[in-house]
Amino acid sequence: MGFGFEKPKDVPGAAWPAIMIGLFVAFGGVLYGYDTGTISGILAMKYWLKLFSTQSDGTLTAGEDSLIVSILSVGTFLGALTASPCADILGRRIGLMASTTIVFCAGVIMQTISTSQPLFIAGRFFAGYGVGLISAMIPMYQSETAPKWIRGAIVGSYQLAITIGLLLAAIVNNATKDRNDSGSYRIPIAVQFAWAIVLVGGLIFLPETPRYLVKRDKHEAAAKSLGKLRRLDSNHPAVVEELNEIVANHHYEMSVGSASYLECFRGTIGKRLLTGCALQALQQLVGVNFIFYYGTSYFQNAGFNNPFIITVITNSVNVVSTLPGLAAIDKMGRRNLLFYGAIGMAVCQFIVAITGTVSSVDNLPAQRAMIAFVCIYIFFFASTWGPVAWVVTGELFSLKVRAKCLSMTTASNWLLNWAIAYATPYMVDEEYGDLQSKVFFIWGSFCIFAILFVYLMMNTKNLSLEQVDELYSTVSCAWKSKGFKPQISFQDIDDVNDGKGMSLNDAADLARVKREGVATEDVRVEKV
Repeated sequence: MGFGFEKPKDVPGAAWPAIMIGLFVAFGGVLYGYDTGTISGILAMKYWLKLFSTQSDGTLTAGEDSLIVSILSVGTFLGALTASPCADILGRRIGLMASTTIVFCAGVIMQTISTSQPLFIAGRFFAGYGVGLISAMIPMYQSETAPKWIRGAIVGSYQLAITIGLLLAAIVNNATKDRNDSGSYRIPIAVQFAWAIVLVGGLIFLPETPRYLVKRDKHEAAAKSLGKLRRLDSNHPAVVEELNEIVANHHYEMSVGSASYLECFRGTIGKRLLTGCALQALQQLVGVNFIFYYGTSYFQNAGFNNPFIITVITNSVNVVSTLPGLAAIDKMGRRNLLFYGAIGMAVCQFIVAITGTVSSVDNLPAQRAMIAFVCIYIFFFASTWGPVAWVVTGELFSLKVRAKCLSMTTASNWLLNWAIAYATPYMVDEEYGDLQSKVFFIWGSFCIFAILFVYLMMNTKNLSLEQVDELYSTVSCAWKSKGFKPQISFQDIDDVNDGKGMSLNDAADLARVKREGVATEDVRVEKV
């Protein structure tokens, strides 16, 4: 089993334009990762605490700590929910540009100029709103432009960009933490303008996705966009064939139902929505953001030496560990990576929990063991659940409901992100739960649940976005998906009885009969 990225010989055109575009758009993940990563260090900065604290001892209450961290996730939750109308009305590309320049940058400005909690909190909300919009639209853009044979790695690169953002935040925080002026927190926050300029500047020159243009009945523009992505003339047979399949799939989808929010909860789309929401929720519940939101404070309160350096180390592991996951995702498959990743995370979480519970605060070997297994845990997360969750949700849904469903799955990620960010200070604070290292028992238990979820619910593999519809309509049990092979051409459905009202099971029967040599006109297909 190789892990190369060589284009299959039977795929015409060049792959590098779509790959480079997908990787560049992933840069938006830096905004996500950096914005979420800065707060961990800022909350531990002496100057920031002196300026923003309302307590006589210069500390934050558990409630203040909880609100400052979690308000970002409230904004991201709302941003993710409104990403659907933004992406469908403005388009994937323009929607990303507007979300970055108008919403995200407004939040960064408010945080940078703030000198007290109210404006700082408001800034985190608006920055979070922008991040929520971006976090739903980037996987959407990537999945609609990437070739299917490498789509997993391209969409997964969004998670790599998030880890790079987290690492950059840790490095900048470490560089400014000892400043005795407002630059200690303003410099890390203001750096985000640079990331926004890079993303928007590049988007100016990128094409809109061909699937969005088909959705808007702009077929000529869609052909040009697809030709640019595949490095082929828009009239090339390969471009025409791929575009015809996208158009036929869209016609089929619209013939069997509307594109309302209610449609998202019906039939196989409802099953896919449940799978996507649960997957994104579990990505948060396995505990990684406890480390990246509160890691510096946790290590500091637990008596660890050099907590800022430990945070840089854990973030470095996070970045490096994402790379093998990207290399393996289109070879090993989504299901396998999620399954074995959850097992590895569960083992590490329980070891950290047990070690931290039975050892004393000043036990140096125990501290080192905990740091080591936290890093191993991060390896399993970063190479599996980190990128794969975004890949799977990006390819689960049909075109007519993709924006709506992706906004809801991303919102579920941010809803749990908020819940964890809000609850954690109360869980570990001495005056409330005082769990300390015992909190890892909770994350480990969710990892066990994730193992069961993957076995029962996960069944995507290396398919085109249109073939995923067939997979979910014809394979009833996730563990049976390994032997699935696509049979349906949506162009054939479009040609027979105008394709109206035909179920995908009927279409599969049609494909089987055609392969056996029976004439199409002799096939009777019952309408649903």
